[in-house]
Parts: sequence; structure tokens; C-alpha cells
Amino acid sequence: MQVHDLIGVGFGPSNVALAIALEEQCAGQQRPDAFFIEKQPAFAWHPDMLLDNSHMQISFLKDLATLRNPASRFTFIGYLHQKGRLQDFINLKTFFPSRHEFNDYLSWAASHFQDQCAYGEEVVEVTPEHRDGEVALLRVRSRTADGETRERLGRNLVVGVGGSPNIPDSFRALRDDARVLHSSQYLRRIAQHAAPRRIAVIGAGQSAAELFMDLHGRYPEAQIDLVVRAHAIRPSDNSPFVNEIFNADYVDHVFHRPEDEREAMLREFWHTNYACPDLELIESIFKVFYEQRVRGDQRHRLLRRHEVCGAQADTDSVRLDLRDLNAGRASQNPYDLVVLATGYAREQHRSILAQLEPWVGECAVDRDYRVLATPGFRPGIFLQGACETSHGISDTLLSVTAIRTGEITTALEAAGRQSGRSFDGERRAATIMA
Repeated sequence: MQVHDLIGVGFGPSNVALAIALEEQCAGQQRPDAFFIEKQPAFAWHPDMLLDNSHMQISFLKDLATLRNPASRFTFIGYLHQKGRLQDFINLKTFFPSRHEFNDYLSWAASHFQDQCAYGEEVVEVTPEHRDGEVALLRVRSRTADGETRERLGRNLVVGVGGSPNIPDSFRALRDDARVLHSSQYLRRIAQHAAPRRIAVIGAGQSAAELFMDLHGRYPEAQIDLVVRAHAIRPSDNSPFVNEIFNADYVDHVFHRPEDEREAMLREFWHTNYACPDLELIESIFKVFYEQRVRGDQRHRLLRRHEVCGAQADTDSVRLDLRDLNAGRASQNPYDLVVLATGYAREQHRSILAQLEPWVGECAVDRDYRVLATPGFRPGIFLQGACETSHGISDTLLSVTAIRTGEITTALEAAGRQSGRSFDGERRAATIMA
């Protein structure tokens, strides 16, 4: 079995950016034998939230390469030039492309590495391979959609699997109910609902706001409740000084602070990334409510300061137990459809690495995103998008992706030199069937 220099778990934006960094920073040297495993059948970036008229919340300059290497052929501008749209995009006079276009850019970048990625396989386990009393390699087991198990060996591992849907406890028992869906499933599953009359959207962030507006246009006769725990829907703060927290060099500042200071910073800047739609979108929602008042037709409601305390399903509806936190009153409301815009959890790497816990513990990382391990554990394991508590609130965003992957590439090169091994793994067949 071939031993890969690097195996990447997931091939979303983070690991696509890593593939680019490996190619560019190792130019003129022996290219590392990097191989990626992605559970989706083809590249897709939040495909079920590619809503009409949705756009990016960060500048196109925070793409897969620009902040690390502005001369890269994989920049968003390079993509526009190759597609013949650069001048027209300039005429748009915006830093924020549509989400459809940015997804096309990411897919375009990923397409250059088709031969380095196995699509349609889900990594189910990573186990240690012992040599001379040490853990020398990692065995990565994945499963295809047909149930076949495949195994690969790697000297290093980079886990970039993104987030998994966060389902509140109240809805855990209703996960299989077609009338309850998470935003990550929205476009795929909304077509199953011909004409729901009563809809609840749970959440106060960008996704909740976008889904409310989409449902408002999709079902003109429906009654929609937007359920939020806050007093108001707050806009994202994208003022220049606040935006500095998303700069790559701010990661150094955060990482080297004591733990209590890092926690305080995360609390202070939480609303720069979570539960904070664009102001323009908030204004659109306010206009919907205002026009209802003008017509005397208040079909939609903003249920502010409301908390979901429970959910039950019966034949006719999904009933939500809601508590009005201002009035202290409880009510039970029936809905034909409940949409959860409740975000994502970033814990999936722990289950993937569960077999390595005796060596890596709770997966704490160093400044270069490498998981700290006990002596005698030689493989490097790096985490992308799972280090918010140590590296700051930008860690789950595209903002630092280009520079982070450059830092990981540099750390991989340094580790290879230190061990006396460069990226020169043998190039033989990479996969065996088990």
C-alpha cells in the first residue's frame, strides 16, 4: 500500500485551499503526495443554501489564495479572468459576489485537483500504525456509498470537515420528521412541501433571515413566525476596526492570550459572526412587516424573546411549546413546517480521531494548528475550522483560510526536514479494498 505524505479528510474550501498552497509553496521541489477524501459525490459548498439573490458576507479578496499569494492563478480574480467576466464584475462595483458565483469559483478551483480526491467516500475511522514502538503512520478507513471499505496510509493528516448541523435538544426526537428540516437541507427538502399554511423559522442569524425571505416569496399565502430569543434582530458589525479581528495576524494575538482572555474576546465579538444578518436583509424583513401593517394583513410575526421549550409531532402538525420570556407566558403553536436555522457544531473531528485519543487527548493544537500529541507519536495531525477557542472567531470563516493553509504547509515542510524525510513518498497505487 502506498504511504501518502498527507491525507486530507474533507475537500471543502479549507482543504482545496491547502491543495493550492501545497502546489504553489512546493513549486520547484518534489510535490507532496497529498490525497483527499470527500463524502459528497462532487464538490459542493452549502448547496442547499444557494438561494436566489443571496450574496457573500465577506470580500471576494478573502478567497482561497489572494491573502497568501496575490499572484496565484487560483484567486477569484484569476477565475473571473478565465471565465471572461472580469470586466463585467468590475462594473458591478461590489466586493460581495453572489453565493452562486462564489460556489462556482470554489468548484472551479477544486476541479484542478480531481486526481487527488476520492469523492463519495466518508471517513469513518483513523487508527494508529506502529513501527519500532512508535506510532509512525495513520491508517484512514473510509466507506463508499455502496458500503465498500477502503484504507489508505498517511504520514500526516489534515481534518477539514466543516460543521455538522446543530439540532437543538427540543428537536432531537423529530430529526426524521419531514416537517422539521435544518437549513443545511433546505433546498433539497423544501420541494416536498407543496403549500404549508403555518411555518416557523427558528433562529436570528443570516440563514434565518434569508430563509424567512425565501419562504415569504415561495409561499405567498403562508403564515410565517420568525422565532428569536433576542430582543431584536441585530445587524453584523462590519466596521473597519471591528473587522480587524478577522485579519490573519490577529490570530497571533488571540492564540498567545491566556485562556480567560480568549474566552472574553469570543464573547465580546460573538455578534460579529453569529446571529447577525446583513443590515440590508434586516431592512427587507422590516419592510415586509411594515407593509403587512399598512394592509391590515399581519400574516407573519416576529416572536422576539421567545424560547422553544419543547416540540411534539402529531398527525396534523408539529406543535412547539414556546415561552414568551418577556411576559413569562407559555403557549403551544401548531405548524405545518419548522425550519431550523440553528447553525453548526464543530465537533466532528473528535469522532473521526476517537481511536487516537490515548495519544492526542482532547485535540488541543499549537499555533500552526497541529494537534498536540504524546512522545512517540510521529504523524502530524492538523485541524482546519475547529480551533475557534484557541485561534479566534475567524477560524471557521474564509477570512483566514488562505494564510492558514500556507502556515500548515510550512509546518509540514519543517516537520519533514526535522525527521529527515522530505515529501518523497513512493507513487504506487494508493488504495486497497478491505
